[in-house]
Amino acid sequence: MSIVRIGAAAAHFGRDLTRALTKVEGILEDARRHGVGLLVLPDATLGGYLSDLRHPDPYALPPALTEDSVELGRLIAAAGEMVVCLGYTEEAVADGEPLLYNSAVCLSGDGVLGRHRKVHQPAGESLVYAAGERFAAFDTPVGRLGMLIDYDKTFPEAARTLALDGAAVIACLSAWPASVTDRASRLPQDRQSRLFDLYDQARAAENQVVWVSANQTGVMGGLRFLGQAKIVGPGGDILARTTSKGGLAVAEIDVEAEVARSRRVLHHLEELSPTAYTYPRSPR
Repeated sequence: MSIVRIGAAAAHFGRDLTRALTKVEGILEDARRHGVGLLVLPDATLGGYLSDLRHPDPYALPPALTEDSVELGRLIAAAGEMVVCLGYTEEAVADGEPLLYNSAVCLSGDGVLGRHRKVHQPAGESLVYAAGERFAAFDTPVGRLGMLIDYDKTFPEAARTLALDGAAVIACLSAWPASVTDRASRLPQDRQSRLFDLYDQARAAENQVVWVSANQTGVMGGLRFLGQAKIVGPGGDILARTTSKGGLAVAEIDVEAEVARSRRVLHHLEELSPTAYTYPRSPR
């Protein structure tokens, strides 16, 4: 892989799909002016996230789209040579029953390159969405990539699975809010703000990969989103970041060279001892 410019977006997206598409196209143009080859947008880019995590309103859910929807087709055309990751509510059918997934898709002008359905579900998200069942990396023009959706990054096994599957870059798309039970007066002081950054840096360093973290901003119902989009190097160092407001973090990096350099002496994936790790029983 040659040097690539990576962009991580912090932005607010609501229910209006037409407005969201126009906004994404604007972010794409801004990223293109910055020479970005890989752009990661937040979870729920198309249609917004839930407005209440504990008691989601079944009559105010994000609009659901299929992978062959007109909206995704429009973004495939707009992406051109850029690789773009974005989130949406996916409508699918399993055993004759309609299901909704909190999903991410990676696309370029060539079409869909990869997809992910959120596996780990916080609070009442399971009342709306079915859970995904796997983590898998995939090849793109900017290298082998994996995707996670916000709460997935809380679980080290999720990112580790992608790294073991060859992902040199992990894109984490979030709609990560401030604490809903113990909210701080200022976002930077909120405990979820600290955890959001901690997980981003720890997962990059644990797996010695480039980590690209995008997040929603603004307010949706009772949720106030943190922003804090960033690109983290394989040593856990933040290469570029935004604040709690909207913005685009951009970093230029030779992914292959930096990942190889971080693994030159200590290679975490090769030095694993999987036979020593057991899960005797669930703590529930």
